[in-house]
Amino acid sequence: MLICGIKASHDGGVAVIEDGRLLFSYEIEKLNNGERYSSLGDLERVTEILAAEGLSPADIDQFVVDGWYTKDAAGNPAVEVNSAGLPVQFRVAPYLESPGDDGPLQRHTFSGHGFDNYAGYTHVANHLIGTYCSSPFAARGEDAFVVVWDGLITPRLYQVRAATREVSFVEDLLPVFGGSFAAFCSRFEPYLLNTDDVTSDTYIRQHLSVAGKAMAYAAKGRVETGAFAVFDDLMAEFRDLPVDKVGVLGDKVAANRDELMPGLSNADLIATYQGYIGHNLLQRLTSAVRGRFPDGGHNLVLGGGCALNIKWNTAIRASEVFREVFVPPFPNDAGAAIGTAACEMFRRGRTALEWDVYSGPRITTGTLPDGWRARPCDERQLAALLHTEGEPVVVLSGRAELGPRALGNRSILAPATGTRMKDRLNDIKNRAQYRPVAPICLEDRAPEIFDPGTPDPYMIFEHRMRPGWAERVPAVVHLDGTARLQTIASTQDTDTARILTAYAEISGVPVLCNTSANLEGRGFFPDVESAARWGGTRYIWSEGTLYTNSRVG
Repeated sequence: MLICGIKASHDGGVAVIEDGRLLFSYEIEKLNNGERYSSLGDLERVTEILAAEGLSPADIDQFVVDGWYTKDAAGNPAVEVNSAGLPVQFRVAPYLESPGDDGPLQRHTFSGHGFDNYAGYTHVANHLIGTYCSSPFAARGEDAFVVVWDGLITPRLYQVRAATREVSFVEDLLPVFGGSFAAFCSRFEPYLLNTDDVTSDTYIRQHLSVAGKAMAYAAKGRVETGAFAVFDDLMAEFRDLPVDKVGVLGDKVAANRDELMPGLSNADLIATYQGYIGHNLLQRLTSAVRGRFPDGGHNLVLGGGCALNIKWNTAIRASEVFREVFVPPFPNDAGAAIGTAACEMFRRGRTALEWDVYSGPRITTGTLPDGWRARPCDERQLAALLHTEGEPVVVLSGRAELGPRALGNRSILAPATGTRMKDRLNDIKNRAQYRPVAPICLEDRAPEIFDPGTPDPYMIFEHRMRPGWAERVPAVVHLDGTARLQTIASTQDTDTARILTAYAEISGVPVLCNTSANLEGRGFFPDVESAARWGGTRYIWSEGTLYTNSRVG
């Protein structure tokens, strides 16, 4: 059976599952250098994406559409898209389940737009089921708790029972909307947003970009635990505000900072609020699980945009409240098309999704501009070039990775041993100098370099450097001494695994810098031509060919 999941709103995408296996997932931003967070835009894109994979709408047994909060003129949940050149309202399920629904997996049905009798599930359900079905717990037939925390909801705890496919809501954990951290940070430089004459689309893009940058910026400050009591009082004061007033807490702190939090810099305020939220989330999660389910040995899955916060993820994992904690590489809306298709799969009897992180659009070459020369170059030769020349290289291979983090197939790789490499990569990408560069490390060597150094293939948890290694690989050490590690097994059948394995043999260092290969504010490069026209590096490597232009980079 072929199930096609569609995400029409921001972070739009199309994914197809066949008999429990993910065939592909295209995020719109990863097509043609699309803008970050791009919506589907036009329903014709569904047909175009299917055609790129040798399919047509007639081949699909069931179309499924992700839910959303916007409404049509009649007050029904709908997303505005184009169809046949005209704007239309695309009916969808609600954002969140209602008390009268048949549980969190309430199935909604619609017709029209060329997708007769298409189904829909709530936006929260896509995060809940998509993250669980992609977890090792589903693959092993095990139960799990799932925390879903996205922009317009408070953190919600669910339980999934594998044997019966029973999905139940447990409780709300905090009176804090997922967009609260970004909204708070947006009240302070360098994230202060000027909303004058800004379109709704531009505002949403700006808002979505804040949380990840602010998470990094917090390393410039300190967590002042003495201010947690102040935040407690503010939370009590603003507890019942609707989601569109999520910024008032930040407004209050900004207007009264000398009285409420004297002496704290902007970085301190951001670090402290991030620390406060993480502390309370862990406290409430621990209380909920141990209080209601005292037998222990539980699994936990984290989903929704807030599961991209490595500080919160790491604190939960390090607490050892749970036997195992899993976060997929696409916990945010980048995985919504997968998640909504998984809802239909789950409802029809399958609990585990077979998937590969490299399931996005395929790389192509395109037409290179003048000045670029091509020659054969295998992975070991590229590793030797990285070691001897110390230059960053754009690496473009196979299918793009799923989710927002570059994991080796759409990456800029560079030696991590130079003290200036982090600054150079940030300059190349026009990023602020406080932004970290992630390490990619051979899985079997990671414990000797990083603490804890556990296998983390999706760059979703925080690690610290073992003694002596911060000096050996300074380019991947963040301002607070941490690293957002990606591990990769030497046996993995990917170009980057072979490059890193060879680099470790040649240099003795099993670590490289890994940052995303993309234009500023855009998705990953879709082809070699785009990287060449960008011209940020003198080397581009793609599937056995090295492209060189000594006049750039």
